[in-house]
Amino acid sequence: MASMILLVKQTEDDEKVIYRFGPNERKMGLIEMNKIKESVKELEPVRVDGVSPSFFFNRAAQRLVRCLFREGGKFPERTTFET
Repeated sequence: MASMILLVKQTEDDEKVIYRFGPNERKMGLIEMNKIKESVKELEPVRVDGVSPSFFFNRAAQRLVRCLFREGGKFPERTTFET
C-alpha cells in the first residue's frame, strides 16, 4: 500500500530546520534537523490510530536527510515522501 508523508516547514536558521509532518495537514507531528550535527529528532509524534508513530518519523527523517546531502542543504517550504 502506497502512502505519502507531507512535510511543511515551520522555521529555519543556520543551525536547524523544523517541519510539521504527517499523513495530512490535520494529523501532524514536529521534526527537527540539526544541520551542524547532522542529526534528526522528533519533537512531537504523529498520532494516527493503528499506525506506529515511528512509521511517519522514519520517512520524514529520510526526506530531510536527502535535502541535506543530496539537494545541497536546500529545504523547501513544502515537500513529500512517497512510499
